[in-house]
Amino acid sequence: MTAPETTPLPGRTLVAGVGNIFQGDDAFGVEVIKLLAGRTWPAGVEVADFGIRGVHLVYELLGGCDLFVLVDAAQRGQPPGTVTVLEVEPEHMPTPTGVMDAHGLAPDQVFAMLSAMGTRPGRSFAVVCEPADTDPGMGLSDQVREALPAAVRAVEGILEHATEEEQEMEADNGVHAD
Repeated sequence: MTAPETTPLPGRTLVAGVGNIFQGDDAFGVEVIKLLAGRTWPAGVEVADFGIRGVHLVYELLGGCDLFVLVDAAQRGQPPGTVTVLEVEPEHMPTPTGVMDAHGLAPDQVFAMLSAMGTRPGRSFAVVCEPADTDPGMGLSDQVREALPAAVRAVEGILEHATEEEQEMEADNGVHAD
């Protein structure tokens, strides 16, 4: 598989993997980021492992972000290993409820915390995988390990689509990228 083209994306893009490596399949986001981290990405694209540091991710997003891709394990009632791409619409971002665990912010809690702070990233996506086993222990289940390439392709697709949209907007406005 080849690395994505190096055409710059608009502004800042953050691809963030989250999860607990000591909870089996919850490490999915971290493992996807390991596969993406060694590649060359367009200017403005940052690929980072936030692990269980959800609050750090929120603070990172406070600095502004035009495109945000969150990669995580999430139970959605699908067969284990199912990768789903969700676009998080600003009007559907959750509001904070109850006490949040600073070391275990779920994706909806990250968005809720941002909303509570009066900000939100630009366009936002979640690339999630249905876990098979999140019991204490290290290592992904076979189903989730086999889903890693699909998640990498999903992130690449989101970034590629964003690049194409930016190039179309530039062409419509008579701007030529160097």
